[in-house]
Amino acid sequence: MRFLPLLAVLALVACGASKHRETSTTPAPANTGCAGVQAPAPQMRHRKPPTAKLDPAKTYTVTLGTNCGSFSIRLAVKTSPKTTASFVSLVRSRFFDGTVFHRIVPGFVIQGGDPTATGSGGPGYLTVDRPPAKTHYTFGLVAMAKTKAQPAGTSGSQFFVVTAGDAGLPPDYAVLGEVVSGLPTVRRIGKLGDPTTERPTGLVEIEHATVAAR
Repeated sequence: MRFLPLLAVLALVACGASKHRETSTTPAPANTGCAGVQAPAPQMRHRKPPTAKLDPAKTYTVTLGTNCGSFSIRLAVKTSPKTTASFVSLVRSRFFDGTVFHRIVPGFVIQGGDPTATGSGGPGYLTVDRPPAKTHYTFGLVAMAKTKAQPAGTSGSQFFVVTAGDAGLPPDYAVLGEVVSGLPTVRRIGKLGDPTTERPTGLVEIEHATVAAR
């Protein structure tokens, strides 16, 4: 399942569980500032949809720790209540730990959140938060992936971080939040892709994801 006119991919779907990893360590490309890590084995992971809502009076921040450094996302709870509640639930269940950025398009987006690393994996359920009509997908904004056939604002677990000044996308993708710290890490990851194939040129793993509320 793919989305994005012309530059296709960002997708979702579902899945179960496997805990095995490959034993070899993938060396980091030279001069990237990224550590070599073991390549996670593709997995199928299912989760139940969350029942609890997030407190709109609080600020929720998700931090993604990768082998290329960490960056933090302040969640858009008021704009996307269902999307953010789902993402926090997935983080707390360690859904994202041991997943990779499977799609990196230099000067456009970096995409992760698929435990199968195929571009078609997800948690087994969908949420919908239609973004505001005036939404602009600019550098550092984080949004959720969907297929072209799905309604605006549909999402599972796959997310993308915009690395372009303006990605030029229509307001179809649920807004998760914005990167509030660790932009150098985002830039570092954004360079590790082949613009023709949209595939990573180096392994970037989300080693752990955490959430804080205040």
